[in-house]
Amino acid sequence: MGKLAGRVAIVSGSGRGIGRAVALKLAAEGARVVVNDLDTAPAEQTVAEIVAAGGQALACAGSVTAPGFAERFVSTAIDGFGGLDIIINNAGYTWDSVIQKMSDEQWQAILDVHLTAPFRILRAAAEFIRSAARREAEAGLEVYRKVVNVSSIAGVGGNAGQANYAAAKAGIVGLTRTLAKEWGRYRVNVNCVAFGLINTRLTSAPADGDATLDIEGRQIRAGVNPELLRQMEAMIPLGRGGRPEEAAGAIVMLCYPEANYVSGELLVCGGGFRI
Repeated sequence: MGKLAGRVAIVSGSGRGIGRAVALKLAAEGARVVVNDLDTAPAEQTVAEIVAAGGQALACAGSVTAPGFAERFVSTAIDGFGGLDIIINNAGYTWDSVIQKMSDEQWQAILDVHLTAPFRILRAAAEFIRSAARREAEAGLEVYRKVVNVSSIAGVGGNAGQANYAAAKAGIVGLTRTLAKEWGRYRVNVNCVAFGLINTRLTSAPADGDATLDIEGRQIRAGVNPELLRQMEAMIPLGRGGRPEEAAGAIVMLCYPEANYVSGELLVCGGGFRI
């Protein structure tokens, strides 16, 4: 029996990278997990890994920015597992440019995935959370639910070439702190984790120096120049970028019962690096 046995979690962007590590860790602690990815295959692969390890999981593939997705995501948990206790807003990507070269599409796309999509998912979950909290209070039960939103050190201190990303990641901190105040009465802990350099497909140096991601038909450049990556790692007190499993630890520990009195907080997970 894990610390999260009987709990139901939804994790956006959990087919790969940090989100996958979060889904696996939640499942290892006993949670039933709804796995999301833009593409069906990675979502189903994560589900298969959870099931093979003895856990329970369902896939909910699709873009978090699509109309109606938030309601479908929340309903998958409620209809499939009978409830919803943990919400992890993790999905996202970067589309960088200096401001004079940044298009309206580029600006809006990043705000949509990092800020508007989490807002819609939380809004879609609101009625279930409010109703469940009322029923539990009437029964004399004290049940805590968890929301963890993902930010970045770019949202804390800014980062050149990422006006869109930094603005969205700063916005998610504001959303987190506001919802902590709105949902405290429902016994929901709402916190935020800001990551530094975590080695995923979005940050790892591409072997050919020119890797791209296909995001809904857009070809987005991915990876970091190897020399720049070395410079970034040299600035981190722990001397290296983080692993997805370490990033997942920062998120999942905020979902444990030990964190029931932690809410409205921003946790920086960056190996000691500060902007």
